Amino acid sequence: MAQLKAISPNSSINLACYGPRRNTLLYSDNLSCSRKLSSFREVSGRASALHGLAILSKKGSVTLAADNPGIRAVLSSDGEMEVSTATKAGGLRGKLNKVVLAYSGGLDTSVIVPWLRENYGCEVVCFTADVGQGIKELDGLEEKAKASGACQLVVKDLKEEFVSDYIFPCLRAGAIYERKYLLGTSMARPVIAKAMVDVAREVGADAVSHGCTGKGNDQVRFELTFFALNPELNVVAPWREWDITGREDAIEYAKKHDVPVPVTKKSIYSRDRNLWHLSHEGDILEDPANEPKKDMYMMSVDPEDAPDQPEYVEIGIASGIPVSIIGKNLSPASLLAELNEIGGRHGVGRIDMVENRLVGMKSRGVYETPGGTILFNAVRELESLTLDRETIQVKDSLALKYAELVYAGRWFDPLRESMDAFMEKITETTTGSVTLKLYKGSVSVTGRTSPHSLYRQDISSFESGQIYDQADAAGFIRLYGLPMRVRAMLEKGI
Repeated sequence: MAQLKAISPNSSINLACYGPRRNTLLYSDNLSCSRKLSSFREVSGRASALHGLAILSKKGSVTLAADNPGIRAVLSSDGEMEVSTATKAGGLRGKLNKVVLAYSGGLDTSVIVPWLRENYGCEVVCFTADVGQGIKELDGLEEKAKASGACQLVVKDLKEEFVSDYIFPCLRAGAIYERKYLLGTSMARPVIAKAMVDVAREVGADAVSHGCTGKGNDQVRFELTFFALNPELNVVAPWREWDITGREDAIEYAKKHDVPVPVTKKSIYSRDRNLWHLSHEGDILEDPANEPKKDMYMMSVDPEDAPDQPEYVEIGIASGIPVSIIGKNLSPASLLAELNEIGGRHGVGRIDMVENRLVGMKSRGVYETPGGTILFNAVRELESLTLDRETIQVKDSLALKYAELVYAGRWFDPLRESMDAFMEKITETTTGSVTLKLYKGSVSVTGRTSPHSLYRQDISSFESGQIYDQADAAGFIRLYGLPMRVRAMLEKGI
């Protein structure tokens, strides 16, 4: 069974997929996945997402074409894959040729692989995106995918693309959902889904699939991205179709289909981690009255246990985008990773909130966003120097809608793209540096400077100056307060 792993230095990870409606597929394509490949082949190149990467496998040969050199692909095989009669003829619910599955290697996605083959008679290409969830999450994925029945595994490193093309635009816009949430999961889903669409094109898949439940926001975020980028793709969402209702059912199905059950310890919390944040849901958090347990947190120390001495950090910003830490220029992903380390050791960036999910219900979540919290404070503070009052007010009002669009999965909506063009234009002069003090969970600004600062000490000083004559204020106040004065005169009969 052939296995493919493609890794690019400019990619990011996230898992999501969507698929066709049940009993509506009439495809007649024949499936063939029996082939023998050489043990290892490596092709080098360069790429930042999945664009420009084409993988063609036929009769044991593999061709890798990439517009951007720098992608490393490894193919391995230790045998040929047997295809069942059911797979060749179709499945219980219809017929698909090839499905790209958002794959994590956990119980749910491991079970989805044989379920797709059984129900849609298709080849399954597993896709994993590295968006900064940690190297441990990627260990052993090739073996797990193969054991589950997949014919191919594609792994893409999307971290740089995730930060530069998704996180930083939201940061520049000042997007924050319901006063607290910095959109960590919301921003990650479209970059993963976009990569899945690219992979589907490159491997010739006619469908995509994901393991999102029918109660959450992620199913919407993935599928709206699929619709926007390739409306012809079928979307399969097993959790909205199958009869599996829980972990025990999934384990039983895995045993029945000879799929090794992952032996990893199941967390009592539902977590999502990427380079921007770590979210926690479930267990005692389902009661909003319960305080989170101290041992739940993973990215940040308890503020009470943080160092007794504050740490100062200077963030360099160019046109609303962070570019450096204490004068050291870094790539977007490297900059965020370093700030996560710095903020985490001071207990910065913990948020506990009850939010309104897109599907209508309220949910309670706890988020750790150490580096993001530092950056959000820095960019917003620099704007106090570079933007005038009216501009800040309009920008803040649009930021609310921007955040709502991102939360709702409408990243590729023309409205968000148009708003982003406004944000890019309005922050052209937001360049400079901000110094912040980190101390036991708090972030406070201690200094800010910009070559485009609208702050003038000679005007703001209490000393008299030539530009601002304090005597002019009397006439200004009389005119500015005229409507209030007229109303008071009417009420008093004057």
